[in-house]
Amino acid sequence: SSSLDGTIKLWDFMDGIPIKTFTVGCKLLALYTLASAEDSVFVVIPKKGERDTFQLISVKLTKGAGQELEGKELSVVLDGVGASMKHIAFGREGAYVVSVKDVNLQVYFFKRKLLNRFSLSTIKTKGGDNRFSCVVCHPTEDCIATGHADGKIRLWRNFHHKKDYTYSTLHWHHDIVMDLAFSMEGTRLLSGGVESVLVQWHNESSCQKDFLPRLGSPIEYISMASDGSLCCTVHTDNRITIINSNLRFSRSIQGLIKSRDVKTGLVVDPRTKALVLNGEPGHLQFYSLQSDQQLFSLDIVQRQYIHEAGLKQSDLVKVAFSARGTWLATVEESEEVADPELQLKLWFYHEEAQSFVLNTRINTPHDNHITDMCFRDMDEQGDDSLILVTTGRDCVFKVWVMVEDSDPEALQNVSWSCDFVGSYHNYQATNCCFSEDGSLLAVSFEETVTVWDSLTWDLKCTFCHPPGNIRKICFGRLTCSKYLIGATDYGFLCCWNLLTCALEWSAHLNVVVLQPDPLSEHIAAVSWLSKESSLFVFKPNEPRPIYIQRNVCKEKILLAAFVPRDEPEMISSEKYLWLRKSQLFFLTDTQELITLSTKSLEERLTPSSKQLAVEESIPMTPFSLLLGKHRRQQAQEDMDLGKPVVLTKQEQASPAVKELLHTPAHVLPSASFLCTIFINSLLISKENKSAEEVADEVEMESEKAEDDSDEEDVTAMEQEDTSHMELLGEMTCKLSKSQEKELRKIRKMDYSWISA
Repeated sequence: SSSLDGTIKLWDFMDGIPIKTFTVGCKLLALYTLASAEDSVFVVIPKKGERDTFQLISVKLTKGAGQELEGKELSVVLDGVGASMKHIAFGREGAYVVSVKDVNLQVYFFKRKLLNRFSLSTIKTKGGDNRFSCVVCHPTEDCIATGHADGKIRLWRNFHHKKDYTYSTLHWHHDIVMDLAFSMEGTRLLSGGVESVLVQWHNESSCQKDFLPRLGSPIEYISMASDGSLCCTVHTDNRITIINSNLRFSRSIQGLIKSRDVKTGLVVDPRTKALVLNGEPGHLQFYSLQSDQQLFSLDIVQRQYIHEAGLKQSDLVKVAFSARGTWLATVEESEEVADPELQLKLWFYHEEAQSFVLNTRINTPHDNHITDMCFRDMDEQGDDSLILVTTGRDCVFKVWVMVEDSDPEALQNVSWSCDFVGSYHNYQATNCCFSEDGSLLAVSFEETVTVWDSLTWDLKCTFCHPPGNIRKICFGRLTCSKYLIGATDYGFLCCWNLLTCALEWSAHLNVVVLQPDPLSEHIAAVSWLSKESSLFVFKPNEPRPIYIQRNVCKEKILLAAFVPRDEPEMISSEKYLWLRKSQLFFLTDTQELITLSTKSLEERLTPSSKQLAVEESIPMTPFSLLLGKHRRQQAQEDMDLGKPVVLTKQEQASPAVKELLHTPAHVLPSASFLCTIFINSLLISKENKSAEEVADEVEMESEKAEDDSDEEDVTAMEQEDTSHMELLGEMTCKLSKSQEKELRKIRKMDYSWISA
């Protein structure tokens, strides 16, 4: 493996630990290995002194003592190559290497040390974008397949000569060809692109091709199994698809879907505690954090998405749940900036269908983009308490309530309609939120925060902290419910007291995320400064943070969410007590999901084995049935004879042992790290014993001593008796130890009460 820090590591695949580490001394962007060059690897590095220019170099892995070595023997193979692994391919048996970049193609022959260059800019083509997008080499013939930005595939032959080369063209894709792959025998060529269709070309003919459509998202990579039985495609939405050799779908591996843009934010479903955010275009994904799987995907837009650049289509932009998760509000809008098409949809969770069903569709709820949306966060004891508020760039906020529907086919016999429209000095409404008891509504209008009575919709008070518009607002909870917190885009975090209508405190902090914990008074604020994301956790009644984490990650954190735990976690450190009831998750601008853990690496490793280790399932073979029957009979005999049944350490469920047995070897930590955990798991914990237990042990030891002496007497008697029995020609059954022990107990009993 290679890394950006300039190191190449050789790994023991069984132990999962690095054997050798070679230091190259520059950033490594891609790594290639060849069977014909066992002691060398090829890496792509930036060219010194030139920007966006890369080189393919050969690094000889020298043999030497020690684990860390320096890679000294470096030689440049190709100059001006592409940085992507799709832009470099090796020919059959490693005889040559091919590189593509822009409209240029290079072929370097290792034995002849010959370099041939070809440029599509000098070739007369019938329009289109000729830039190379990917390259792959035929496994058994001298043939190069290249993909292009205009959707064409070119097959190059006779490229040993600069002038006598030939190429043929295959064309089906309407947009860029993202990857290519030959089958193991070379008779089939696979291609994929933005159409989400896998195309199989037979015998390099444009007339003979098969399709596997509707794969969900654009195909980014294609890989063939070494035996040719399976094909694997990697998609832009973080999905892996396994496909059979006959071009039939086998299975899909899908975790968190990577969307084009997460406009909905991170929302928690109150029913399933799943993270809800943008998924496939026009869909809402429900992602389970416990199982790392998608629970289901809800089609909100209900339109076929067309993968074409420049086409304006509708997408999902806002999501909100009611307190119990029975109602879901969504906003979809077209990509038009000036005059967008808006739709507000209200969905009701249907218990029988186990899904959300559309209840109300409202066209053009606002005259401009909707900026925020929230439900009144109460327990929905009655329909009157359920209120939805939306804010928009049309300078108003609207209140939506449920009303009876005369339509007999209407779901729940109710629908939603607008009940109140509010504004403030013709300013754009940007954010909204309800207080914990639902009595107050806060709406931000550019630089001002307004507080409204949710029963009469009277304006109660206003707050502002110029300069700068209000970026985020939220109410305090529980003992801090009298506070309102806001963050401005000029880098101030403010806390206002609702009882005194005055500023309680303010801090100079560039807050990009402000997220309250629904189960405690804590609020998490994430700042972005000098390309660094930092976390601050505080209570509104205390201006000093209770937790600070600098440089949480290298990427910019865009969204955050507190997810309630099933049970409060036992936390010994006061530093992490704020994570006792909820777990905090972040989403970065690269759509990486990050969470904070209260445990060390060693502590996290052992519990994970209890959760992730799969229970052993012994196949029901005749031998296993016979072995199981024998073990049950042996255990029953021991119980009948009074023997205690003791579980050995191997039979007990040891987390450390399961970690070793069930975790793949290539992801295990080093053996030195696991050794301590494994040895500790075999130790028996020493507990404090009570006085009664000590007395019982002393009595047992004395009884054992007497039993040993009695056993010696019995053994001597048996030896004497055996000679007499043998003389008489008779054999007697020998008593078992349990029977001898029982006999000694009877012999010691006091029977004097019988004479009385």
